[in-house]
Amino acid sequence: MVYFAGLVGLLLILTAEARVGNSSESSFCTESRECLLYDLVCKNDDYEVRHYDSVKWVSTDEECYFMDKAMYTAFGRLFKYITGSNEAGVNIDMTAPVTVKIEEKKKMWASSVFTISFLLPSDYQMTPPQPTDEKVYFTETPDMKVYVRSYGGWMMSLASSVNSMLLKRQLDNVQATYNKDYHYAVGYDSPMKILNRHNEVWYMVEGEPVCPTSS
Repeated sequence: MVYFAGLVGLLLILTAEARVGNSSESSFCTESRECLLYDLVCKNDDYEVRHYDSVKWVSTDEECYFMDKAMYTAFGRLFKYITGSNEAGVNIDMTAPVTVKIEEKKKMWASSVFTISFLLPSDYQMTPPQPTDEKVYFTETPDMKVYVRSYGGWMMSLASSVNSMLLKRQLDNVQATYNKDYHYAVGYDSPMKILNRHNEVWYMVEGEPVCPTSS
């Protein structure tokens, strides 16, 4: 029984490392030791479909009119958590990507609640230290498939909105089904990186993914 329990524990650790892994396995994770890894389901000229395993994040919410302001405040809050503002007082490696969960606005000038998340590294996927800030908490994304559109430059409100609109148009053109209540803005680079920046928009797949080879 002890052997079996140890084997289960080892498998859990290996699973965590498999989904949050070495950044060398990704072409656009260039500044962190570990990155969120995925399986490519299909790809065309407009977008790709990826499969992600379930992973844990450290998250915080910020209500604001614009994503840029929300990110500035929330990023600082999460950065404090990984630099020692946790119950264990430990420093935690920064990973990639950073995600922003964005509600699909029903009114043009209404404020939104943005959920900003840092991916927890493999060492802390199972038992992360508790936050000392009550506004910081843990989330877990499910095993999921996502539609992904990639773009360069800076992940600002306007660029994110334009690319989410383009991805929605492409998905609607092929009659793909996806969650229309929210999407993710996804960034891989620090503010210090100037060239070859990589950002993404994610929509959650519903049903079977649609990925025609030509569009």
